[in-house]
Amino acid sequence: MRYPLFLGALGLAVGLLAGCDSDPAPVPPSGGSSAAVASGSGERGVPAGAVKMTPEADAPPPRLHSDGWHAPVPLPAAINTAGAEDSPYVTPDGRTLYFWFTPDVTVPPHKQLIDGFTGIYVIRRQGDGWGKAERIALQEPDKVSLDGAPVVHDHTMWFCSVRRGNFREVDFYIATFRDGAWRDWTNAGKRLNEEFDVGELDVSQDGKTIYFHANRPGGQGQNDIWRTRFVGGTWQDPENVEAVNSAENESQPFIAPDGETMWLTRRHRGTPGVFRSRRKDGRWQPPELVLSQFAGEPTVDAAGTLYFVHHFFKDGKMIEADLYRAERKAGHPPDGETGP
Repeated sequence: MRYPLFLGALGLAVGLLAGCDSDPAPVPPSGGSSAAVASGSGERGVPAGAVKMTPEADAPPPRLHSDGWHAPVPLPAAINTAGAEDSPYVTPDGRTLYFWFTPDVTVPPHKQLIDGFTGIYVIRRQGDGWGKAERIALQEPDKVSLDGAPVVHDHTMWFCSVRRGNFREVDFYIATFRDGAWRDWTNAGKRLNEEFDVGELDVSQDGKTIYFHANRPGGQGQNDIWRTRFVGGTWQDPENVEAVNSAENESQPFIAPDGETMWLTRRHRGTPGVFRSRRKDGRWQPPELVLSQFAGEPTVDAAGTLYFVHHFFKDGKMIEADLYRAERKAGHPPDGETGP
């Protein structure tokens, strides 16, 4: 789902820039509905006249394959714009949402780097709605970086970044929240970034296990989901999570707050889809399809509300990307039941 980054670096995507790998997005056939809603207002740097896509104008809308959730709907205008929102990460209480944003998917990455808008954002619940999205500073004012793929547990954020001093083109960093801001960002280390070549990841609630995607020797084909545990002061050699992998691309793992459910992205009939695996007797089970048609990067709160990104295409080109949510139906367990 990713494209090469600026200055020859392979990393965050053009338009889908929030991630940390270089697997290009599948391109649908040309055609489809024309866009419907007028345009960008300039907020968050979105160009005036930019087209805002709507579900009514979407040729391949997200398709739900489960009876455990209500039909997915786009998040409101406080979050979604005519730019690209991507890489969501929701806190367990459902009150705070982190995401990546760029105002114009046609702008090349080396310009996104200095546009003053592209990066990681946070937005919080206010009553029944959402407040105002705010960009998070994760670099010194006199330096530049391109940051994405946030993972947040309490006062710790993992994120990937293109910046000087990396071990590779795109490295993971760790930041700490104190005194009202994210501070003390440090590289996650040579072992994770260079030796393991970690792609997008999630970290267990206790911080002792990382699930990540990578194309490593010993995998089942393309990107697989891997796991490493922190034991004896170091991250142990990665283990392939065989039950959830296939010859297809598996990526962007998310471990639900219960610790017993893994969400991931896998291609389904040529486009990204959202899958779910449950752990039974300590073992992950083969994943089941929950959403298809350009749906990916799932994240779930403790109530079972599912958030994901959906990309809009027209004539073979991506126009923008929005964040969607699907609420758990009453009477179903917190992360739902998959259906046919």
